[in-house]
Amino acid sequence: MNEFPVMLYLDFLFRWGHVLFGITWIGMLYYFNFVQGAYFKEAGPEALGDAKAKLAPRALWWFRWGAMFTFITGIVLLLGMTPRHLLNEYIIIGITLGTLMFLNVWLIIWPHQQIALGLKSGGAPAASGAKALLASRTNVLFSAPMVFAMLASPHLGYTGGHLLSINGGGLGMYLGLLIIALLEVNALIGKQGPLTSVRGVIHCSIGLTAVLVVLLNLL
Repeated sequence: MNEFPVMLYLDFLFRWGHVLFGITWIGMLYYFNFVQGAYFKEAGPEALGDAKAKLAPRALWWFRWGAMFTFITGIVLLLGMTPRHLLNEYIIIGITLGTLMFLNVWLIIWPHQQIALGLKSGGAPAASGAKALLASRTNVLFSAPMVFAMLASPHLGYTGGHLLSINGGGLGMYLGLLIIALLEVNALIGKQGPLTSVRGVIHCSIGLTAVLVVLLNLL
């Protein structure tokens, strides 16, 4: 009788959990940006007050804990399941984007949303809401290239030109990381710009994906 491949199944279970938690997290992110935000602008005072008191806090619970467990399962997979010699440029880009998105949730969006929704005191609700929105829009911006990079890693990243064990990462990867860092700085201290509208943030997210893919494959 063949021995039961414990590590193989454990690896698969963590990957399964990583995807499930990620679906919850990103699904709620899109809900906030594509659905709830527009509703809040159109709702009457009574409906808006009820939604802020009952709906938004529940949605934020699933949002932030989906982010937490997506991050935890990802770290387990990275440190415990993925051999170092299989790390590639795509997974580095994906990890960077996912980590920044996770930090934005817990360090910017959630604290400021608590103030904006009146769940705690500590500043002007309008200003806190604006900071939370910019970070949330930035997470939408990062979401498409993050998913692309994660999916590309096992399918496109295992070529000689992308494996870190061979060349340590090409110029394209480092330029991509620089662009990501600058966009995150904007999330902290900048302005929404083209991220203000839903259409704008979707177009920017797709555009950022294309830019990163071109950089990884040409430089």
